[in-house]
Amino acid sequence: MKKELASKQSAELLKILKDRFEKNMGRHKGLEWTKIQAKLEGSPQKIWSLDQMEASGGEPDVVGHDKKTGEFIFFDCAAESPKGRRSICYDHQALESRKEHKPGHSAIEMASEMGIQLLTEEQYRDLQKLGNFDTKTSSWIATPAEIRKLGGALFCDRRYNTIFLYHNGAESYYAARAFRGSLKV
Repeated sequence: MKKELASKQSAELLKILKDRFEKNMGRHKGLEWTKIQAKLEGSPQKIWSLDQMEASGGEPDVVGHDKKTGEFIFFDCAAESPKGRRSICYDHQALESRKEHKPGHSAIEMASEMGIQLLTEEQYRDLQKLGNFDTKTSSWIATPAEIRKLGGALFCDRRYNTIFLYHNGAESYYAARAFRGSLKV
């Protein structure tokens, strides 16, 4: 499968991203859209990944700039966990372990197919400094290998103006849980 958008689709996505960037300047103080757009235009596969984030309800936006690598960092910034990624378990192993009532997909596989990464706990907490996210939903986050080996997975949400970190069996899935992704461009 070719992971590149047609030029018209790419232009439409860039307009959506630019509009979101301009409406949410507090998320990316000191950054200029023209530099971000130039980077994006040189990375058709990254534009494709951002389109996947957008199409699944993530509302990706720039949240930072890695000064060492020169990359711009995008996170899913939808108020609630992305609708197109809900009701999924944590990873393929968890999906395969379910004997019945299997979810349609897993967070790790879906993120990989989209060319993005699940947010880490640190990234999730950084995102929450930019606004109130997941006040009615929750999001799977990258889980340390030692927890995953024992069958668990981590997720976070925001309740009572506090960010909570929880655990669940990796095979569990809920209508209000998805995952938030990150992408460096």
